[in-house]
Amino acid sequence: MYRLLSSVTARAAATAGPAWGGGRRGAHWRPGLPVLGLGWAGGLGLGLGLALGAKLVVGLRGAVPVQSPADPEASGATELSSHDQAPSPGSPHTPAPPAARGFSRAIESSRDLLHRIKDEVGAPGIVVGVSVDGKEVWSEGLGYADVENRVPCKPETVMRIASISKSLTMVALAKLWEAGKLDLDLPVQHYVPEFPEKEYEGEKVSVTTRLLISHLSGIRHYEKDIKKVKEEKAYKAQKMVKGMPPPSDQEKELKEKGGKNNEKSEAPKAKVEQDGEARCRSAKPGKKKNDFEQGELYLKEKFENSIESLRLFKNDPLFFKPGSQFLYSTFGYTLLAAIVERASGYKYLDYMQKIFHDLDMLTTVQEENEPVIYNRARFYVYNKKKRLVNTPYVDNSYKWAGGGFLSTVGDLLKFGNAMLYGYQVGQFKNSNEKLLPGYLKPETMVMMWTPVPNTEMSWDKEGKYAMAWGVVEKKQTYGSCRKQRHYASHTGGAVGASSVLLVLPEELDPEAVNNKVPPRGIIVSIICNMQSVGLNSTALKIALEFDKDRAD
Repeated sequence: MYRLLSSVTARAAATAGPAWGGGRRGAHWRPGLPVLGLGWAGGLGLGLGLALGAKLVVGLRGAVPVQSPADPEASGATELSSHDQAPSPGSPHTPAPPAARGFSRAIESSRDLLHRIKDEVGAPGIVVGVSVDGKEVWSEGLGYADVENRVPCKPETVMRIASISKSLTMVALAKLWEAGKLDLDLPVQHYVPEFPEKEYEGEKVSVTTRLLISHLSGIRHYEKDIKKVKEEKAYKAQKMVKGMPPPSDQEKELKEKGGKNNEKSEAPKAKVEQDGEARCRSAKPGKKKNDFEQGELYLKEKFENSIESLRLFKNDPLFFKPGSQFLYSTFGYTLLAAIVERASGYKYLDYMQKIFHDLDMLTTVQEENEPVIYNRARFYVYNKKKRLVNTPYVDNSYKWAGGGFLSTVGDLLKFGNAMLYGYQVGQFKNSNEKLLPGYLKPETMVMMWTPVPNTEMSWDKEGKYAMAWGVVEKKQTYGSCRKQRHYASHTGGAVGASSVLLVLPEELDPEAVNNKVPPRGIIVSIICNMQSVGLNSTALKIALEFDKDRAD
């Protein structure tokens, strides 16, 4: 008790009265002024120490430790441990999360995992959010949103969500389809005559909205070399048959020179096998994925609307016959934005803002340089010297629909829960007539989350691409062996940013739905202010951790 009072008295002396300077960094006495608690003020100092000490002892019961805001790893945390805690400041529109005490093990485990991922890839900052059964139970920022100014990440931090924008655009298309204003199977020229009719190998072909959504249209991505894309596709197909790794640049060079003996060619293959997982998760400092070597990713030109953006690719040939092969294409979603405009009668961004308002996604906006956007992070990459540098300025107006939005983990959780509610509410319809309808109809959500033939899910090889979502279906091949859970997700990669939104639905028991209310499941959102960080497997691990605590 004596030590406690001494500590309190010292702390009070360090912070009270003009005689002490330096604040929290260590008090020092300024000459010529009386010292609080010494000499003529001894009685006052002792009284103050006793009073503060008594108050501290009483307050120790149920006290919540407060972390220093100077610690970037802790200052963004909004994990709540009791119903009495207030919501995180800066997000008045977000309801206070429920008690997270039941998920303390999952939170600790997930935090440790994120720290390891952050350290492994050298990311300046990462923000994570998790909701369970429609309620946010954990959100936290690790590291820095702005390295130069030492601004820590927090749940309210706004970052580029990259290709998760495609899933948002899908909601606009689905609403128009439900309203009868959009036919997914009509040629796109019905809505956008500015997009020319296409041929493939001399044959007239049709590009439809449905094919665009699932990346089956044949429209190119950032790579303009059709020969290179076809060669990589052919090699990938061969690899899937033979179980071979993809060729490295060194292997390609050897092949072009006529090849070498088997001993020399085995070395680069072995290196590819060892580096494969690391390359998928993150490009190491100084290295870039192919997409980040493409000039169009760094466009600085401002486009006034989606129709104007079409000139970047509308006259290019199709790389494949529509419907025959999967070719991921952000430009395909630029065309979809134009379709939204024509089918809705609104500008694309105006129509999307209406959707964001309906979904209560109040911090989700298109990325523009001029507006002041509170809590916006800076974005980073490692240069060739392996030094962290700011990314170059880019204008994403040419690809709002495919990768141009900013958001927070909280808004992405709301979006994921709205999708999950619509997906599940049909199963509760007969058991609880008081349930409100979902933002999208159950049949629409089932269509969106049904894998499409001839597609790929690059961030999880066991899945397929559906309609603006990657979907892994439930599967178990052997008894008492690995059980594959059903989930839907989309990842994102932009200049200086990586992201993921993952939805893990509860495996509902038809006989037990009477006692439950949708949405039922785990939603995980992660955003990061460095490019080329693969986050899907991390999000899935976190979702399964929370699902385990939820079941317990």
